[in-house]
Amino acid sequence: MAEFAAWNNFYVIVGSSAGALTGLQFVVMALIADLERRSTSHEVAAFGTPTIVHFSTVLLIAAVLRVPWQGVAAVSTLWGIVGLSGAAYTVLVARRVRRQRSYQPDLEDWLFHSLLPLAAYAVLALSSLAAHAHAHESLIAVGAAILLLLFIAIHNAWDAVSYFVFVRMRNAKDAELPKK
Repeated sequence: MAEFAAWNNFYVIVGSSAGALTGLQFVVMALIADLERRSTSHEVAAFGTPTIVHFSTVLLIAAVLRVPWQGVAAVSTLWGIVGLSGAAYTVLVARRVRRQRSYQPDLEDWLFHSLLPLAAYAVLALSSLAAHAHAHESLIAVGAAILLLLFIAIHNAWDAVSYFVFVRMRNAKDAELPKK
């Protein structure tokens, strides 16, 4: 379909970025695992795993939209299902963020772990409904949604790394210092 062909470079670039950043996130998690005070599974489920899910969603959508589809019906249904699944997952993540006890989330955390991902996944789901009549506009919405997910994941990965490096490691070093 000609409408998809115009987006080929965009999805190659975005998909490659998501794939590379997913690998980098695994390296970071392996390095963080060596810290003395380990993260609980609740923290990882609330703050770590969603980052990988967002990167993986971007990679999946980029790959799916590179397939030479004959029409928009099948692919829009697929990205709609991904959007609905992502929205449901985001609600689950919000519950996990609220239930974990080792970190008190602030407004930025709620924005980047709940509100913005929910908006991105909702755009994916809703754009699939309009794709039959408005393919061009729907593809722009899909592009915007996956870029938003990519930037959310980059932000959340950086936020997690900086928290572990600047807060956790500093607290661990301070605990090792002799008391005066």
